[in-house]
Amino acid sequence: MTVPPLHLAVALDAAGWHPAAWRAADARPGALFSAGYWADLVTEAERGLLDFVTFEDALGVRSGAFHRPDDRTDLVRGSLDAVLVAARVAPVTTHIGLVPTANVTHTEPFHVATGVATLDHVSTGRAGLRPQIASRAADAGHFGRRTTPQLTDDDVRDPERIGRRLRPLFGEAADAVEVARRLWDSWEDDAEIRDAATGRFIDRDKVHHIDFTGEYFSVRGPSIVPRPPQGQPPVMSLAHASVPYEFAARSCDAVWITPHDRAGAEAVLAQVDTAAVRVGRDTRVRPLLRFAELLVVLDAEPGAAARRKDHLDALDGAELASDAEVFTGTPGELADLLLDWREAGLDGFRLRPATLPHDLLEITRALVPELQRRGAFRTAYDATTLRGHLRLPRPAGRYSGHTGSGLPAR
Repeated sequence: MTVPPLHLAVALDAAGWHPAAWRAADARPGALFSAGYWADLVTEAERGLLDFVTFEDALGVRSGAFHRPDDRTDLVRGSLDAVLVAARVAPVTTHIGLVPTANVTHTEPFHVATGVATLDHVSTGRAGLRPQIASRAADAGHFGRRTTPQLTDDDVRDPERIGRRLRPLFGEAADAVEVARRLWDSWEDDAEIRDAATGRFIDRDKVHHIDFTGEYFSVRGPSIVPRPPQGQPPVMSLAHASVPYEFAARSCDAVWITPHDRAGAEAVLAQVDTAAVRVGRDTRVRPLLRFAELLVVLDAEPGAAARRKDHLDALDGAELASDAEVFTGTPGELADLLLDWREAGLDGFRLRPATLPHDLLEITRALVPELQRRGAFRTAYDATTLRGHLRLPRPAGRYSGHTGSGLPAR
């Protein structure tokens, strides 16, 4: 049986995933908050035929700690809104998927749903969503409506402990995704008539209230945005422990995991499968794609990547640490690793470039050709939507054929 090509994505974040990336020789720190910077990165990723790019986001100023602010001034501070960045680069690309991060702890699901649906329209079917909970209690202070658990230094040393402490936020996130999916379906595909002669723009009976009532939200609907081109943009999440594995199994189309070797990948995938059973998901009927994360430092010359990493570590004053495995080496060596890890049952990889644009260029202009030579990656796009790249079918709308209108009578 022919093995399907790898899925390959890149996680874009500021100047790169190394804390000192903005100080690299080819970095563009003065352009980080410009549209052109992000357009250049995404068009390069599309040149490499990648499935999608992701955009990180945060509710607070960046810090060196996962769970609390700090007063460091030697890190990139500030960021642009991920959904808006994705919408800005959509018109300058034609194929690559665009997956922004959106916080679902302090952002209403109605706003998340309409923002991502709008992105799917302006990109003609290339939007995705990475829902993210607010793991830093300090972020609640920007909104003043609620508090969230304050993680301790002991908590953040143990992903399982983090998951237990934040379980209610993951439950809320699952409801937020369910609300978004229902809102995306609230307009039937043919709800818009647009008949100027008769003056009928819309069929009222094909726009539906969702009437969602749960523990965290009560949302009437319908959406203000017609059904997205993909029906439902794919939902993806990063998971490190049992609780987030269950969230991914319940709510997502793809999960990103962080093993540190092939055996670790097999073990984590077994935990993901167990989580799917616990939440009652049949992955034969509703597939859950599994991506592994790698933070990559790449150079064609053997030893050059290690020297570059050492230089960046010295600038930062600490050895690079990450929740994901840090790979330092040549694109050919990375290709070996990807194809080895794939045997654990992975569908693909989300790569985190240590510095931008350097490591992105090594991915698109060296790693991708190497994978193509081995018959493991596409040589041209064969789809125009993100669901098409991921080989996920377009879902039917859940309200098709239902009677009753979500629009007020005139």
